[in-house]
Amino acid sequence: MKFTKMHGAGNDFVILNDLDGSIPESACPALARQLCAQHRSLGADGLMVVVPAIAGGDYRMLFYNADGSLGEMCGNGARCICRWGFENGLAGETQRVETTAGLVTGERISKRMYRIRLNDPSVIDLQRRVAARDGALTCSYIELGNPGLPHAVFLSDDFSHETLDEKRALCARLRYAPEFPKGANVSLCRIVGPDHVLAATYERGVEDFTLACGTGAGSIATAFTLAGLVSGKDVRISMPGGDLLVTVSVHDGTADHVYLTGPTNLVALGEITDEDLTI
Repeated sequence: MKFTKMHGAGNDFVILNDLDGSIPESACPALARQLCAQHRSLGADGLMVVVPAIAGGDYRMLFYNADGSLGEMCGNGARCICRWGFENGLAGETQRVETTAGLVTGERISKRMYRIRLNDPSVIDLQRRVAARDGALTCSYIELGNPGLPHAVFLSDDFSHETLDEKRALCARLRYAPEFPKGANVSLCRIVGPDHVLAATYERGVEDFTLACGTGAGSIATAFTLAGLVSGKDVRISMPGGDLLVTVSVHDGTADHVYLTGPTNLVALGEITDEDLTI
């Protein structure tokens, strides 16, 4: 089985080409769990399986988290898949990728830099109260696409004084909070300058912090733009794996045209020979 390994700002993925339909979709969750496992396999935050388009796109991306759960979309993954699609001749420098959350358009900026238009927000709640620790915290709750990819965005300088283990324990609880009916990816943020945000995202399905989260960056910029905290133009979201730029349009209390720009890295091309694979 041939594979491609890529990452976008440290958010890493295994990509499989299934345009010929040789991989049963029912096998993909187990395949994701096996291939994304650290130490015993390739290791990754997620698995992306490229399959034929069904709604007028250039191709379709099925995204699975490392735990095998189906993800609605992945921003860093979509940027990587756009480069993969361009370099494998599936689309031109502008392309249309079908995802579970809806159509995503991508644009090649340079060999390694890609911009995508994320799915428009379908849910925006800038003042959602969440029970946590000794009281309650307030976050911005954003869902991108339909069905929506849920993100909870917390803004506080207090997070910088906590250890990584303390932040991990907090996010592990918040991720399953009943105020988030589908669970949520949890971003802890601090504004450090004009249009500059430090952030780390605890991703559901990975169940830990990742080095970067593209849809998290888009949700952060959307929430803070609507709140008047950033301009909405080339907002720099600095995550542990690198910087992502987000531009978002706001009008009448809502937001759309959320564009995410960032790097891609082609890590490896190869053949999976894992004797423990069940497919």
